[in-house]
Amino acid sequence: MQVRTYVFDAYGTLFDVHSAVRKHSDSLGPDGPRLSEIWRTKQLEYSWIRTLMGSYADFWRLTEEALDYALSATPGVDPSCRDKLLEAYWTLDCYPEVPEALARLREKDARIAILSNGSPDMLSAAVDSAGLGGFFDAVLSVEAVKTFKTVPQVYRMVTDTFDVAPAEVSFQSSNRWDIAGAHKFGFHTVWINRAGLPNEYQNYGPSREIRDLTNL
Repeated sequence: MQVRTYVFDAYGTLFDVHSAVRKHSDSLGPDGPRLSEIWRTKQLEYSWIRTLMGSYADFWRLTEEALDYALSATPGVDPSCRDKLLEAYWTLDCYPEVPEALARLREKDARIAILSNGSPDMLSAAVDSAGLGGFFDAVLSVEAVKTFKTVPQVYRMVTDTFDVAPAEVSFQSSNRWDIAGAHKFGFHTVWINRAGLPNEYQNYGPSREIRDLTNL
C-alpha cells in the first residue's frame, strides 16, 4: 500500500526535550545535563509503570513528578529552579531541520499528524511556540484513550482519525521503543536515531533508520 499519512512522535523527535535545561544552563551549573537525562528517563519510566498498573495520569503530572525526582537526585542543582524549568518545558525548541522537513511533506499534499504521550495543552503550546501549527492535520494525544504508548489503542487513533490502514502510515520517532510499538501495530516505521544508538527490539522494525529528519 502507498503511504498516505506521516505521523510524528513529539518529544525527542520534533522537540528537543533537553532544551528546557539548556535554556537555564548558567544557573543550573555542571550538573544540568545529568539533571536533564534523569528527568527524561523518569518521565518515560513513569508512563510505562502507570500503563502496566492501569493507573493513568496525564503527561504533565508525570513531567512534574519526574523533575522532582531528578532534582532530588542531583543535589548540586538548586531546587528553586523547578518552576522555571517547568515553564521552559512548555516552549521546547524544535530541532532545526523540522520546519523544512514538514514543509516538504506539505508540498507533496501528504497528511501530517503528531501522536504523542503529551497532554493536549502541552502539545498545543509546543507546536505554537515553534511556529509549526500550519503543518498538522491533527495533533493526537493519548489523553483521548487514557493510556500511554506502546499500547496498540494509542496507534489506532491514527487509523481511526484518517480512515487508513496501518500500512498506509509512516510513523517517525526518535524513541526505539516507540518504533517497536508502531511497527507491531503495522505502521511503516522510521527511526530518527539522533543519538546514534545501537539498534534493539530486533523483531520490531524499523523499516528505515536516519540520523535526523533532513533525509525523510
